[in-house]
Amino acid sequence: MGEAEADRCGSGAAEQAGACTVREALDRVGGKWAIGILIAASAGPVRFTELERRVEGISRRMLTLTLRNLERDGLLHRHVHQCVPPKVEYTATPMARELYDSLVALTSWAERHREAISAARAEYDSRHGHPSA
Repeated sequence: MGEAEADRCGSGAAEQAGACTVREALDRVGGKWAIGILIAASAGPVRFTELERRVEGISRRMLTLTLRNLERDGLLHRHVHQCVPPKVEYTATPMARELYDSLVALTSWAERHREAISAARAEYDSRHGHPSA
């Protein structure tokens, strides 16, 4: 999703409320990192460091950006506990928890078929003279 689209999607401004298209919403929740974050946060409050461990391959910067975008879109609630040091937890909102079964089904499907997809790609590449990635 481009910056202009991201600015329209989930902006909260009444005049822009209709600007978030179905495609933009799907791009956000189906993003590379969003699925793992939303699944983890749906189980209950989760801290930044825990998400960093559970979402394989995500950088701190990307985790921060994705959390901010999911919070902006109303999918995560960020709660800062007033203690020293401050403790920050993220929890899935009811809207995000409604997605949970679909996200789990999607990730389960991908896991079940990853070898078949890899084999199909290799076969396609060999037929079309593409180098294997």
